[in-house]
Amino acid sequence: MSISITEAAAKHVSGQLSSRGHGLGIRVGVTTTGCSGMAYVLEFVDSLEVGDFVFEEQGIKIIVDPKSLVYIDGTQMDFVKEGVNEGFEFRNPNVKGECGCGESFSV
Repeated sequence: MSISITEAAAKHVSGQLSSRGHGLGIRVGVTTTGCSGMAYVLEFVDSLEVGDFVFEEQGIKIIVDPKSLVYIDGTQMDFVKEGVNEGFEFRNPNVKGECGCGESFSV
């Protein structure tokens, strides 16, 4: 089981952690919401929770809770800039469908 991060995403997260001044890494999880059922949730992590999985890649710790890992195992997290838009993009091999706006997914 794992989550990976591209160089662009690692650079962005590293910059955000530096600006923030503290933090262990970034938590990637899912929540029930949206048209298709699930959406990604990101937050900075200052301390680990019991049961957290920690994946380190390119100097960035990616923290995932056990319930979320079932849905996002094998996902690659990227940071993409397209024109004036920028944000994280997830390549999740478990996704079976997405809503039209791209904000939620189903597995």
